[in-house]
Amino acid sequence: MIVSDQQLLFQNTRFTTSAPDIRHMPADEGIEIAFAGRSNAGKSSALNALTRQKRLAKTSSTPGRTQLINVFNVTEEVRLIDLPGYGFAKVPIAVRNKWQRALGEYLQKRQCLKGLVVLMDIRHPLKDLDQQMVGWAVDSGLQVLVTLTKADKLSQSERSKMLKKVREACLFYGDQVEVITFSALRKFGLEQMEATVNRWCLEQTEDYDDSEEAQ
Repeated sequence: MIVSDQQLLFQNTRFTTSAPDIRHMPADEGIEIAFAGRSNAGKSSALNALTRQKRLAKTSSTPGRTQLINVFNVTEEVRLIDLPGYGFAKVPIAVRNKWQRALGEYLQKRQCLKGLVVLMDIRHPLKDLDQQMVGWAVDSGLQVLVTLTKADKLSQSERSKMLKKVREACLFYGDQVEVITFSALRKFGLEQMEATVNRWCLEQTEDYDDSEEAQ
């Protein structure tokens, strides 16, 4: 069983490996939920908040430090994936191109990828690359959770306005895309993120069980 009492225990998540490309990743089976975003969107902080661990995913004050695909196992069958940040990175072009290729390859070829959490700074959401990422995921049939990070930087009224604005912009994608506000510091939005990722994994488990019974 992938889930116990229909609830993943994210606090049991452990680091598994860092891979330069999909050929160095675990076997393409089970369920993977990937976290993607611009280099300064707060992916590592979100993963640490979700897993209730301060140092599981390494954070850095320098955008673009995540240059590998980082794999974390929640269970033997469920993995969380910290993808290389896209957009801004103060690194040589050749290095940036290398890990951007690894990112694209993962998104296009990884069959066990079932959902994508796209993190965006709430003060600067829906940049061109963000929209491309969401559009690609929807076209590929993935569920998407647009997560507006660093929401503690805005007042409650400002957060509400931005949430409404982004939700309206995402209506184009239909019910495949959810939008939440999130703060790793203040922990709001954490329950919604946890519930969504858990639901995605549970739905995949049920689909697998149904296919087994059909055989």
